Amino acid sequence: MIALKLARPAAFAVALVWLVGAQPAAAQQPTPSAVATAKELLASKGATAMFEPLIPGMVESTKNAFLPSNPGLFKELNEVANQLRGEFAPRRNDIIDQIARLYAQRFTEAEMKEVIAFYKTPTGKKFVAEEPALIDQGLKEAETWSRQLSEQVMSRFRAEMKKKGHDL
Repeated sequence: MIALKLARPAAFAVALVWLVGAQPAAAQQPTPSAVATAKELLASKGATAMFEPLIPGMVESTKNAFLPSNPGLFKELNEVANQLRGEFAPRRNDIIDQIARLYAQRFTEAEMKEVIAFYKTPTGKKFVAEEPALIDQGLKEAETWSRQLSEQVMSRFRAEMKKKGHDL
């Protein structure tokens, strides 16, 4: 259950990076000012918060990978996990910097400032407040849709193979 809760923000983070896309080979390096504006944009839209669970989730997953084969080390593994959460916490900024650079390569500072201004409006604030729930619900809907479609595809495969004389 915890892994699923941690997986959704991680999946969204990966999806965000994918949506923004990889930088083109000949892309110019953004200015420090553009990167700073992009970070402000990410913060304005609440995107930086989605990275909060990534490092604790990785540490917890790693601890849980060691735990089944080392149940007697529960206390020590928890101690190390607590230590590593703090040690790796600043690395969260690495991904924020990388994504900010991607935004700064694709949008001008003026464009980003326009988007930031939108996020400061009542509608923008509502969008930021509602988007996590919408994304979560969207992922649930996509999961249900995918499962149902998969069952239909499986059924059709069986029906078509039965016509060919094969029971699957």
